[in-house]
Amino acid sequence: QVQLVESGGGLVQPGGSLRLSCAASGSIFSIYTMAWYRQAPGKQRDVVAAVTYEGSTNYADSVKGRFTISRDNAKNTVYLQMNSLKPEDTAVYYCNADIRITTWDPRPGNYWGQGTQVTVSS
Repeated sequence: QVQLVESGGGLVQPGGSLRLSCAASGSIFSIYTMAWYRQAPGKQRDVVAAVTYEGSTNYADSVKGRFTISRDNAKNTVYLQMNSLKPEDTAVYYCNADIRITTWDPRPGNYWGQGTQVTVSS
């Protein structure tokens, strides 16, 4: 089986920074797109940023210029550097990845982490 484990959440003041990490483990053949989503109370889960295996990135408009997604393919890990944090960034942040687990089936499965809380407050 595959597991995604996030870390790095916490409480930070407005204008501060946090770095989230998400490590994939288990029976992994290859990892395609990795992404971060977030869900605030009473709201839907939305994509924040995504990165392909080759390193191409996409960001939600609300975080462009403040957040940076990156990955280390050798470590099966994706990161989210969050700078200039705002109270509206408060949410549970989830890691998501498309992972191929076999050599004979090229179709990847989609996996989620358990989430990590980020709270931006003074």
